[in-house]
Amino acid sequence: MQNHPFHLVNESPWPLLGSFSTFLLLGGVCKWFHLNEVNLFLLGNLTTFMIMYQWWRDIVRESTMQGCHTIKVSNGLRMGMILFIISEIFFFLGFFWAFYHSSLSPNVELGMNWPPKGISTFNPLEIPLLNTLVLLSSGISITWAHHSLMENNFNQAFYGLLITVILGGYFSSLQLFEYMEASFSIADSIFGASFFMATGLHGLHVLIGSTFLFVCLIRLLNNHFSPIHHFGFEAAAWYWHFVDVVWLFLYISIYWWGS
Repeated sequence: MQNHPFHLVNESPWPLLGSFSTFLLLGGVCKWFHLNEVNLFLLGNLTTFMIMYQWWRDIVRESTMQGCHTIKVSNGLRMGMILFIISEIFFFLGFFWAFYHSSLSPNVELGMNWPPKGISTFNPLEIPLLNTLVLLSSGISITWAHHSLMENNFNQAFYGLLITVILGGYFSSLQLFEYMEASFSIADSIFGASFFMATGLHGLHVLIGSTFLFVCLIRLLNNHFSPIHHFGFEAAAWYWHFVDVVWLFLYISIYWWGS
């Protein structure tokens, strides 16, 4: 029993094991890049995902079954998610800065042209525009699911969330096809580097967000959410809206204006 609204976390092996696993993953990346061997990289991925699953399973138990996430704790988690999204905004801001720095004043090595000579850019009215419509549609469906959950309409919340997950997977498939059809690579001047770093990291965020929403879909089916207690779903919706907005800036900057 406790006479305060805060959650004092019990002893857990996952932070220490997670740090070792992440270090193993980093060593695997270095070995992959320098020796072209992926065994350590795959092992690091496996252990990291196993630890992530068990760690977040414990958090779900604390919030759903044990009642540890009081209003005070939930407000702290909300503030933490807001600060995390702000840090992600500044993370992407660095890549936009690099892109505009290079494109607004291309140096002599690029022939003082943008895009650089020999770079065949994507048509912004083809796959990039379709991907924009897909993400905007997913933003509508996740909002539908969120409002349905707050109105205690679990059927509509399920369908809205399912549509969002499907659209997220469709976006990733289209981006993979676009990368396969690209006439340039990440090694082709600053244009290729800035293009693949910015869009690739956004694509990684889409995969993370889709996984986040898929877990929320499973939790919704297991009745983990209520109209007044569903911060896990709310955080996933915030993250997905952030991904949508970043893509709009990417589309306008890199695909349309930059080409």
